[in-house]
Amino acid sequence: MNFVRPADPPLHVPIADDEIRQQLSRVLSSRAFDAPDRAQKFLSYVIEETLQGRADRIKAYSIALEVFGRDASFDAQNDPAVRIEAGRVRRALEHYYLLEGQQDPILITIPKGGYVPAFTRFHELKAMTSELNPRRPPLVQGTARTAGMMSAAALLIGAGLWVVFSSSIVPTFRASEPDIALKAVPPIPTVIVAPFEDITGTQSSSLFARGLTDELIGQMARFKEIVILAGDRSGSAMTEPGHGSELPLYGLEGRVRLDDNRLRFSARLIDRSSKAIIWTKSYDAALGRRELLDIETEFAGEVATALAQPYGVIFQATASELVKSQVKGAQAYACTLSYYGYRSDLNRQTHTSVQDCLKQVVIDYPGYATAWALLSLTYLDELRFRYRLESSGPPPIDLAVEAADRAAELDPGNVRALQAEMLAKFFSGDVKNALYIGERAYAINPNDTEFTAEYGFRLALSGEWERGCELISLSIDRNPGPMEYFQSAMAICAYIGGDYAEAERWARTSNLSGNPIYHLIMIAIYGQRGKMLEAQVELGWLELNAPQYLEDTRKEVTSRILRDEDQEHFIAGLRKAGVYVSAVPSPRAEDSLVDLNPPRG
Repeated sequence: MNFVRPADPPLHVPIADDEIRQQLSRVLSSRAFDAPDRAQKFLSYVIEETLQGRADRIKAYSIALEVFGRDASFDAQNDPAVRIEAGRVRRALEHYYLLEGQQDPILITIPKGGYVPAFTRFHELKAMTSELNPRRPPLVQGTARTAGMMSAAALLIGAGLWVVFSSSIVPTFRASEPDIALKAVPPIPTVIVAPFEDITGTQSSSLFARGLTDELIGQMARFKEIVILAGDRSGSAMTEPGHGSELPLYGLEGRVRLDDNRLRFSARLIDRSSKAIIWTKSYDAALGRRELLDIETEFAGEVATALAQPYGVIFQATASELVKSQVKGAQAYACTLSYYGYRSDLNRQTHTSVQDCLKQVVIDYPGYATAWALLSLTYLDELRFRYRLESSGPPPIDLAVEAADRAAELDPGNVRALQAEMLAKFFSGDVKNALYIGERAYAINPNDTEFTAEYGFRLALSGEWERGCELISLSIDRNPGPMEYFQSAMAICAYIGGDYAEAERWARTSNLSGNPIYHLIMIAIYGQRGKMLEAQVELGWLELNAPQYLEDTRKEVTSRILRDEDQEHFIAGLRKAGVYVSAVPSPRAEDSLVDLNPPRG
């Protein structure tokens, strides 16, 4: 799915064969291109065949014969050797461009689905991507070069090549361009991923250990709240941590064992300063017919989710360290963490302090995309949770859109920025584009459960209940943090599905008894279950504490649930409980776009 229209002809400069060969030489001679001889021969072969005009001949069969030395009996359908090697080459290219290749003139990729390489000039990526959002405000002064690389990442996402730049680009610029970086982000935690140790010593186990290390680096680097660096055997970083290393420095290491038909590996996270083991876990899988690449992806995803997501192991460990940190700028990073603390109960008072804090962070670090994204989300909370409605400033939705646009401009691959864009469009009424952005972000990082649950909720409220509710449920299972907000979303899922007992269970689990919408949900559930006494208790709470929710109850429902049949289903429960709901639909005004789950307090 390509969302970038082709560049105008003046932008395109043909790439000469010699330039491509020079770029290939640059890649193959680099230590960052960590690939065995056969993989290097693979890459050289497919590039040379393409340059010779024989791209149509590049098939698994021809590669097996010409590169691997197989005979004519090679069966591409039943022998995965070429597919496995292609995956190894793709990961090696990703690794190279993550560590050393950001300033190279040419990007080499092998798009999935085939073995024919693609070649693109970086300056063309930047030029084409700038057309995506021509009306966006100028970038913060001093961040243009970094943002240009991020725009290139956005184009790769649109072209289906996002894996090459799915990693964090800003940390690399910290090492080489400290002046730019200092303006971009405050100090943030760094994780050095050492090559996983192969304790079996076979060719298969060695390949798996290397592949798993690369896959872990790629998947963890999609979380922009931390810096991921590749390490050597000693655990030292292959590149200097640079700006940001003053905060906790962690090391991730592990071992791989391949016995008969079983694969085992263990991983542990270490505090590099105290040498304390913060987290450890073992994984076990039967090989059977499963390919090693699939197991690598699965294992790496589990580790990345456990460690790098909001509320994950690194989040919790770093939060405790920040309390005593004297590092300049540490409080800016602590402010972003405080947003997730606020999310645990969505308290009105906490919202004010967190928003004010984030406003200061983007002043101090105007190129910090994550802070802009979180600031956008707090503006949306003003709208959907009815905060600061007495303010005489610009409408919250306008502020939210502006901050989300700035975040995405600075770092198009930042999932938190895309989450802010998705919600800003959703609450502006542009549901189609909101879900489109959500799908892009989910493709970038399906391991980010905070985002996945929010995206699932938007899908569900838009009428895609089955897929949306499944994503919310999976996220709750994988997220160690407070999930009351999404547990109440599961109550809506169960209600729409007609399982009112399950809906009641989820609503009670969410423990949002100070939340007006919680009581509205409970009234609808009790109405459907025939529990009239319980419904009257909930109705009495609303009449006493939040009577505005009963002034136009239809608007309260239709501004949250989008499909007519789902709206009427929910309203039916309210009417059965004795709540008056007008028969004539209320106008859908922008200022009525509030969320299903206003906060307590």
